[in-house]
Amino acid sequence: MEFDQLRNFLEVAQRQNFTRAAEEVGLSQPALSRSISRLEQELGQPLFERQTRRVVLTDAGTLLQARARQILALIEDARAEISDDGRTGRIRLAAIPTIAPYFLPELLREFAQRFPDAVVSVQEETTDKVLRRCQEGEIDLAIVALPVAVKHLEVEALFEEELLLVVPNEHELATRRKVTLAEVEPFPFVLLDEAHCLSDQIISFCRRREFQPVSMERTSQLATVQELVSLGHGISMIPAMARRLDLSQRRVYRSLDGQRPTREIAMAWNPYRYQSTLLEQFKQQVRAFVERRATTKTPPGAGRKR
Repeated sequence: MEFDQLRNFLEVAQRQNFTRAAEEVGLSQPALSRSISRLEQELGQPLFERQTRRVVLTDAGTLLQARARQILALIEDARAEISDDGRTGRIRLAAIPTIAPYFLPELLREFAQRFPDAVVSVQEETTDKVLRRCQEGEIDLAIVALPVAVKHLEVEALFEEELLLVVPNEHELATRRKVTLAEVEPFPFVLLDEAHCLSDQIISFCRRREFQPVSMERTSQLATVQELVSLGHGISMIPAMARRLDLSQRRVYRSLDGQRPTREIAMAWNPYRYQSTLLEQFKQQVRAFVERRATTKTPPGAGRKR
């Protein structure tokens, strides 16, 4: 049994598709299929049930998946510990979609300037998947929104961010300097789908004020929410960091009057995994990045003005 076989197996298990897994690992589909077949022959058990449009794990495959993750995590830890010079190496970073495109680019540019020989690989997934992969050692650091209802992770709050009301520029609320939650109540909302924690945060904020937002449409991308608002499909609430990168003239953002909805951004990691010097350097970079923008009153994710 070879480490590459285990990596190939895990990729197929995650993608549930040989073609997509082959693209990800850089093999042809026949070569990947041969790798999995050799593994199945060695173990004497089928690992996947081949269905029409996808493959799913058998009971043996499910058991191997857990063990393979543990084995590869130990190998990664050993490699990091042996070659831990604080300048080179790889950090596997993950963030949720409502944070990644707005918070990470400038942070990663700064880190690359300080550590040009380091590699940071970035994954963008929903909160549940990010936290699970952090637990299982598949990623080193997660950037998420609180709360984090997962055991065995170290969580450090970074900053609080306002959620802004967004309406089409011809909407009746667009001309008001102050908007109350009561004025928002009659209008339908465009929200992200249930996999995204941002929708839960918006709904929870409204419910605490005895207001149940009516969701007329749901989508999986924050940019799509913004475009649907522009087209008059409804109104929404958007993280401030996303608003700062929005150059569209077709929508208007307002702070709610009174107590404003917010979310808290945090980073999380598995303290039971080896914490390399490079990873600790990256955590410090995140803290400094957030603190510097708080000091200059430029919220994280604002980026450079052009």
